[in-house]
Amino acid sequence: MPHQDPYPTPKATDPTEPERRRAPAGGRPAQSGGRAMTSSSRPRIGALDVIRGFALCGILLANVQPIASLGGPVVTHGSPTAGDVWMGLLVEQRFFPIFSLLFGVGFSLLLESSAGRTAHPRVLLLRRLLVLLALGLVHHFLLWQGDILAIYAIVGLVILLPSTWLPRWAVAGLSAALLAISPILGSGFFGLVPGLFLLGSTLTRYGVIERIERSTRVPIVLGSALAALAAPVLWWQVGLRSDDPGFGLAMGVGGLLVAGFYICALLVLLRTPLRPALQAIYAPLGRMALTNYLTATILVLAAQRVIGGSPDNWSLTMVVGIAAAILCTQWVWSTLWLRRYRFGPLEWLWRWATWGHRPLLRHTP
Repeated sequence: MPHQDPYPTPKATDPTEPERRRAPAGGRPAQSGGRAMTSSSRPRIGALDVIRGFALCGILLANVQPIASLGGPVVTHGSPTAGDVWMGLLVEQRFFPIFSLLFGVGFSLLLESSAGRTAHPRVLLLRRLLVLLALGLVHHFLLWQGDILAIYAIVGLVILLPSTWLPRWAVAGLSAALLAISPILGSGFFGLVPGLFLLGSTLTRYGVIERIERSTRVPIVLGSALAALAAPVLWWQVGLRSDDPGFGLAMGVGGLLVAGFYICALLVLLRTPLRPALQAIYAPLGRMALTNYLTATILVLAAQRVIGGSPDNWSLTMVVGIAAAILCTQWVWSTLWLRRYRFGPLEWLWRWATWGHRPLLRHTP
């Protein structure tokens, strides 16, 4: 685990490094075993790193062909194959909800942890979002038009940052309304992202994230309910064509339900002997999510140059093989890097730009 930073930066900083929050919404320090836990003594919430790394894998799998097509549409020739059907059921629009939820979580963790370290925590958040916007625009114009970072930054500036002045019950209500209305109106990605941001913020402000690893029964019950709700929606989706009026609704609702099920399943598995393996596989990718997300674009474009041909004609086996090769490369890179350094390279620069001073990068005794 990373060692303590001598700079006055918070433990829970961003969607690339969320940890236990500094204090519950009421302002009192969190209790553990009857004693107050300070921000410097709280361990990381390892589940969030695992969930983020898992989501990163799914996002890359969904984006291989769009990236290789340089932002153009991926055209399916003829009837959908079995691979197309399974991608639509299990991958497409199933992982960005997880990433969006975690972005809202990280944002609120940073707000809470920075409140006692700077007189103007919202200015810090504003600077952080502006830096993310700059990164996203560079990524969009130089590499891939399907970039998500600029959208996240804009939604954060318009929705998430203003919501910090609202009481948590209002944020919860606004999140529920957005998540309910967006699939019905067909707004899809652009409508769901604000609702998911606010949901992540709500879960943090109500202390759910702080307790996320304390229960097995809750994720089992919730995951079972989500699976039961998802089954008829996915059955409905299978019977629709992509140009049918209800297809967008089925994809949107199915995506939320399946994403929620994935999160619950991971939380349950993390309470089993599989936890060390899950942490070893996914946590390094999750802790360097920003670096890995951006470098994945470069690696996919390089693979397209080597393989050649139209990405529209790539088989599911080819897509999975490319994604697996990239993720294995990134896992090795992330694991070796984090043995020596506390943050990924872009995470470190983002933290530096956010706080205005250079944080310690190397592990220290």
